[in-house]
This record gives sequence, C-alpha cells and structure tokens, in this order.
Amino acid sequence: MNVNVEMLAHTVLEWLIDHGIFIIATLLGTWIVSKFIKRLIARFIRRAIPRSSFATDAAEKKREDTLIGIVGGFLSIFIWVVAILVVLDSVGVPIGALITGAGIIGVAIGFGAQSLVKDVINGLFIIAENQFRIGDVVTVSGCTGTVEAVTLRVTKLRELDGTVHYIPNGEIKVTSNESKDFSMVDVTIDIGYDDDIDTVRDIINRLGKEIAEDTEFKNDIIDPPYFLRVQDLSHSSVKIRILSKVVPNQQYRIAGELRKRIKERFAKEGITIPYPTRVTYNIQK
Repeated sequence: MNVNVEMLAHTVLEWLIDHGIFIIATLLGTWIVSKFIKRLIARFIRRAIPRSSFATDAAEKKREDTLIGIVGGFLSIFIWVVAILVVLDSVGVPIGALITGAGIIGVAIGFGAQSLVKDVINGLFIIAENQFRIGDVVTVSGCTGTVEAVTLRVTKLRELDGTVHYIPNGEIKVTSNESKDFSMVDVTIDIGYDDDIDTVRDIINRLGKEIAEDTEFKNDIIDPPYFLRVQDLSHSSVKIRILSKVVPNQQYRIAGELRKRIKERFAKEGITIPYPTRVTYNIQK
C-alpha cells in the first residue's frame, strides 16, 4: 500500500515537474498579456474615438467603456482560447482534432447565424461612430421615436404614443437623427397680406431674444429664434419662416413656447393670423 502511494506521489511529482510549471507559467502569462492588451485597447479607443462637443463627459465615457468592453472581451477570449490549446497540447491532447471539430461546428453555426453576426457588427459600428445614443430622436427603417436602448443586436425606439419598436441593427441602412449635437426649431407662421413684414420681423426677433433670456429656456437655446425669410405667398396669407438652434431634444418645447408667445404678441400688436372662413350667400328671388 505504501509502495502504491509512493509511486502515485512520484508520478504526480514528475507530471508537475514536466507539465505543471509550464501550465502555471502559461496561464499566468496569459493573464498578464490579457490585462496588458485591455489597457492598450482602452488607451487607443479613448484617443482614437472622436468626442462630441455637445455630449456630456459621462455620456462619452459610457460610450468609450462600452467599446473597450466589447473589443477587449473579444480579444481576451481569443487569447485564452489559444492559451488553453497550448496547455492541452503540452499534456498530449490531440488539439488538431479539436480544432477541426471546432471549425466544422463554427461553419455550421455561421450559416445559421449570419443575420446575428450582421446585427452585431453593425451594432459595433453604430456605437463606435456615435450615430445615435439613448435619448436621441431618430428615424430608423421608417420608424420615428426616442432611442431607449442600443445593444450590439437591436435598437429600441419608443414612439410618442408609447409604441415600442425593436429594430435589428443589421436592418438599419439609413438613420435620420434629429438630436445629433444640436436640434433646430423650424416654425412657419402665416400673416395677412395687409400686415407690414418689417413690423412682423421686429416682433419675431424681439420675441426670440426674450425667450433666449428667459431663465426657464436660456440654458436650452444656442441661437435665439429669428426671422429667416418670407417662405411663401399663398392664396390667403404670407408665410414666414423662423429658425433657432437649440440643445438636442428641446426643439419641440421651444417651438411650442415660441408659437404661444407669437399668438399673444400678434393679438396685442394687431397682426392678423389668417384662418379658413366660409361665407354663405342666401339669394332670395
């Protein structure tokens, strides 16, 4: 019995001498290399990814951390797979058969997961290029709404009425972002042909400055609303176009306040806002 124990201990000791040190060194080296690669990736991404002057530092850091986690995770998995194969080969496991089998399985999975791979790759580009982020108002694949989530596989949009759309990233061809860096207030109003355009211009520009100086709105306005031009001459009114640059997602709020103040000021100044009327003639013989 003692002989068997001694033989077993001797065998284990020989195995540890022959393979254990190499295995420990390989795993330790892999861990060190993996950590080092992740640091290099983090440094590269933080320097290479362009930053938006309108996004907050927290939002930019979140985007960078997401990319670092994705790229670093992929490379870390690759490094550890190689290390495990090296360890298995050192103890006599035929890794050639494993690689061949894994290749066949990978091809089979690849054929069945082409759309998933397409979604993931496109999702990676969406995040890297900062095409849109959570809170942006976008139009994607015919759906318009607020971005509630962006993952590697899908983008989640919610419409104003509460409808939620889950759009696979691989299906996104064209994206229209209303909240990229800044938004625009674009308002068209009608005035009567008898109203003086110069007077209307002065009223609108004064209102724009008043809103921009209002404590409730001034932090959301980049350029005050201003009279742009006479947009059109319709059959019953003169159309005036007003523009303003505001922070992302505030265009509807500012536009609503602007319309309200225009209505009130026009009424006070005697400027008409034409509206459809119906005239009935009663002809008696």
